[in-house]
Order: sequence, then C-alpha cells, then structure tokens
Amino acid sequence: MEISGNDGTATSAADERLVGRLRAAAARYAAAEADRSTIEARRADGRRFPDDDHRLQLRAARLVEQHEVPGQVLLATSPQESGPGLAERIIGATNDLQSLNFLARGMRAAACVARIWYSTGGPVQPQATGFLVSPSLLLTNHHVFPDAATARGAFAEFGAEMGIDNDLPAHTTRFTPDPDTLFLTDEDLDFALVALRPGGDGRPAGQVFGHLWLLAAEGKLVIGDPVNVIGHPDGRLKEIAIRQNRFTQRFDDFLQYETDTEPGNSGSPVFNDQWETVALHHSGVPAHDASGAVLNLHDQPWRPEQGQAEIKWIANEGVRISVILARLAALTTGDAQRALLAELGPGSGLGSAPALLSTVPAPRPPIEVTEAVPVAGATGRPEAFGGRLRLVFVHGRSQQGRDPDELRRGWAAGLNSGLTLAGLPTIDPADVWFPYYGDRLVQVMESALPGEAPLSASARELYDRLLDEAARRAGMPPPEAAEPATESIWDHVVRTTREPLGWIAAHTGVDRLVIKAAFKDVAAYLDQDDTRTAVLDQVLAGMPADGPVVLVAHSLGTVVAMDLLTRLGPAVPVAGLITVGSPLGMDTVYSRLRIGGPHLPPIAGPWLNAWCRTDPVAIGCPLADDWSGLAAECSVANPLDRAHDIGAYLGHPEVATAIGRLLG
Repeated sequence: MEISGNDGTATSAADERLVGRLRAAAARYAAAEADRSTIEARRADGRRFPDDDHRLQLRAARLVEQHEVPGQVLLATSPQESGPGLAERIIGATNDLQSLNFLARGMRAAACVARIWYSTGGPVQPQATGFLVSPSLLLTNHHVFPDAATARGAFAEFGAEMGIDNDLPAHTTRFTPDPDTLFLTDEDLDFALVALRPGGDGRPAGQVFGHLWLLAAEGKLVIGDPVNVIGHPDGRLKEIAIRQNRFTQRFDDFLQYETDTEPGNSGSPVFNDQWETVALHHSGVPAHDASGAVLNLHDQPWRPEQGQAEIKWIANEGVRISVILARLAALTTGDAQRALLAELGPGSGLGSAPALLSTVPAPRPPIEVTEAVPVAGATGRPEAFGGRLRLVFVHGRSQQGRDPDELRRGWAAGLNSGLTLAGLPTIDPADVWFPYYGDRLVQVMESALPGEAPLSASARELYDRLLDEAARRAGMPPPEAAEPATESIWDHVVRTTREPLGWIAAHTGVDRLVIKAAFKDVAAYLDQDDTRTAVLDQVLAGMPADGPVVLVAHSLGTVVAMDLLTRLGPAVPVAGLITVGSPLGMDTVYSRLRIGGPHLPPIAGPWLNAWCRTDPVAIGCPLADDWSGLAAECSVANPLDRAHDIGAYLGHPEVATAIGRLLG
C-alpha cells in the first residue's frame, strides 16, 4: 500500500503517479484471472502448493541444497518417490515446523531494516522503509526516492523498534544517504538504490547492523508458500507481518501476495520462510471497476483526497529481487559504482568484490620453537582500573600481519559500544593488555595457505573430525541414510547427507572458506604440540607479571585461554573469564585440552560464555551441556555477515555488562 504525506497533502503530480501505480497493479491482477482459476482448480484437487511442476522441483531442490529440510524428512524419503509429490512433501515439511533459529534469523534480518524519514513538501517525517543490501547500500522504492535531491534530504533510522519487554527504543542510529556516491533508480520497477554515508565512528551501516544478501537464483518461492514482511507501517516503530500470509501470483517483474501491510511499508523487504529476500514491497493491489478505476471501501470510485485508508485493498505487490538485480546489471556505471554493486555478493550476479589478497602466499616451513620468546602485543597501563586488576584480550585466528594496537582498539570499540548500551562506563584501549600470537601461529603451522586444511596427515584427520562433529551438531543425518539414486531431487538429498562443510555453511549462513579456515587453525593448534607450546609461550610473554586479571577470549583464543589457565602462576589469579564464539563445546576440542576434558581449572572468579546460533565456530554451544565450572552463558544474535565477529559479540549489552561488572 502506498504512502503520501502524513498531513494528507500531495501534489497533483504525486497523485497522478500514485493513481498510475495503483491502476497498473490492478491491471496485472485482472489480467491474471485465468491463471488464478488454474491455481484454484489445483488447490481444489488437493495441491497445497498449486504451482507449476518444474517450479516445485526447483523449490524443493533449493531447500535441500540449503539444508533447510529437517533431517527426519530426508531419512524418510526414498528413491522410489519422484515428481511433484516428493517436491510438495519436502516444501511442506519446511512450512509446517520451523527450527528455533527461525526467530533468531528473523531478528538478524530485521536489524537491516530502517525507517526512512523524508519530506513530501512539508517537514521531514517517518514515512517509508528501506533495507541494507550491502555494507553501504540501501534499497527502497523509486516513489520514496524519486530523485537524488529527495534522497539527499532524507535519513535512514535503524533500531526504531520496541524492546523485548515492550519498552521504547532507548537508542536509534541514523545514517544519511550519499547519492553522489551511488544513486540508481527505475520508475517502472519502482526501486531506488542509494549509498549511505558512514556513521560518526567511520563504520558503514552494514558493519553495524548487517545486511541482506540479494540472490538471483530461482527456487526461492512457490505459490502457496508463506511470505513475511518487515517494515515501518505508517512510519511507526518496526513491525512484522508473519501470520496468514501467502504468495499467490507470479508475474514477469512482480509478485503478488496476501499479507497485511499498511502505508509506510513501501520499501520493505519481503522474505520467504528461510529469510531470503524475494521481493521489494511497493504497492497494494486495489479493487477496481470495469473501467479500471480504483474503488473505495464503499465500492465507489476512489479519489486521492480520500486518503489511502479508504481504498479497498485485495492483495499486495512487490518487485521481484531477481528482476531488480538484472536491471542493475544492465545499468552503465563507472568503475567505483561497479565495485559498490559487487558488494551485493556473488549470488547477485553483479560481480564479486575485490580479492583481499592479490597473490597466494607460498607455504612457510615450520620453525624451531626456542626458549627466548620476544614480547609481542600491546601492554596496558599499570594504573588502569585503579591498579586493582588487569584486563586482557586473547585474540583468535587469522590475525597474522596485523597491528596489535589496532586490534586492541577494535576490541575496545566493540566493548565500549556494549558498555554504552548497558549504561556502564567505557574503557580506554590503552588500559588493556593484548598479547599477540598471530604471526607466531602462522610461523609454526605446516602451511599458511588461506582456506586450506592443514597438510599433515594427523592434522587433516583432526580437521575432518571437527567438521563431522560440527555437522552432526547442526543436525546432519548419518551417512548411511543416503543411497545411490537417479531421481534429481533425491540426488540433492544424497549430496546433502554426505557433505558436512556444506551442511554447516547452510545452517549458519557463513561462507564455506571461512568455516574451513577457522577449523583448520583449531586443528593445527590442537594437533601439533610444538604449535601449541609456541603459541602459549608467546601469549605468556605478553601477559602482565601480576594480577588479578580478567581474561576475555574469542574463537581459537578461547582454546588458548583454557590451556593458558594451566600455566599461569599464583601471582596472576584469574578474577574472571569471558569466552565468546568458542569451539570449546565440541568433544574433538575439549578432549585435547591440557586439562584433559571439559573441566574448568580452579580460578578466582566466574566463567561466562556467549555464543551465536549462526556462528559455525560456536556450534558446540551451549557449553553447560558438557562443561563444569561455568557460571553463566547467553545466546546472542549477530548479523549474518558478522556471526563470528568479536566486535559484534562485545557490542551486546549482556556480554559487555558481564565484563563491566568484573572491572568494577
């Protein structure tokens, strides 16, 4: 449904454009009468998803490939099943029951949605919705931002939503459009893509709130599938339309669906149940008479001065994401704009972002571990925290070649964000100890090739065991469930049950190479004693000589910290341990620790753990199922592209509060 000024005024030109959009949507609806009759006939025959057979096959195959089908459903299928019957059963299984992470994934998607404030001739007011599709790009409707001047005078507000206890938002964040950097729009497809300026801290909006991946692939939706819409109806705080909604009609450029949206939802993302963005909401579909005139609630011709609340709506309509991507690909832009479009991701078909490394470094031979260990890292000030204790950050993997002081500032920035939200005093990065072992880890590993498994036979075996355990914890059926078959959908089922890395990637939304690299480093550390000793020696060299200390560890650093506890002397008591994004819940990991199992060595203070359900490294969490000595742990929802990011973890108030209380 459309928007106009909140004061009820609009120019005649705006009225004409509004009426034109409404009539076009109504005309598409009227022209599809025969298709709707076919759909209803299929539904009457018992077809729950009355779409064409080949689209059902595409949808089922995609669900299986993305590991969205419950394991018990895969195990219950057989090679003898085929055709639309099997496809509908697979699709139906994903509709009927949702994993608990459905809610967390929805919250992650919702974080990317912003309320747009702009002017329609009067003061700037909240009137529409937009959403992040890359770290710096916002997608909304053309009728929201018809030109660069309108965008330039607007702003996008993130976090405008009720709290978990129905409390009003204590803090929202505003980003302003930068149409001079990028502004691409299409009136017929009713979309506008605009760059946003970074925030006051220099970070782009997508680094703070995450962004939605736009996919050109087919198979994201079939007729009868539910759809979900997140937006700011009538400029209100963020809401979701999630009940009694279904996709009803497909056109070349548009989708129509039954869902309850209101003015202000223009520019909202339309999702399937896997939280893939399938459309950009742009209009309601009004009832109309034989002449094509829009009808009001009294079945009389509607006039713009009556307001859109008086329109008789019969459906809603969104622009297909695949069509928007195709249009963007056809636009001629400069190299800088092409680079920005490439940030929409490989699934968009708009190219790929520049590689982080222009060349692949050659393998480095292992070096001898010596007793003399040079100090590496950043030391904290002795007078910090009143001289009562020391705060120590223990970093994770892939930090080679980095500046320890820069890393320390990044960790502190994330923690200060969380402390601010929690209403607690912030810290000075210079007060933190940051022992650095990134370069040392690479030196003693058998290979530094990014993304590849360790080269030694024992480390490769350990790496495979880590992946297998992680995939099982993510619900992967046992290998014996798959049998040879020739049926196309069955082939997808077989492949799904035999590929642990793909299963983990699909269930977490994290890139396969990132997962590979993370488990590779954990395997290398645990497998080779000289690697472990060298890393621990390096960390000890950068630790304060006396305590008490509060240890905050991330990723592989949590494994290092747990081993470190066995080597700290009485002069350095541990007043508290905070672990985030940790693989310590996996049997393959904790059985190889220096302490010999999931038992916390005696420390002076509490141990708290935080984890994200979409973080593949933390897939063994919660730790309380296996570990003793844990005081508390919490689950947090990180953005999709930052599921394992330390800044995202520390930025959660519950994590920051635990650290802040230990610091006093």
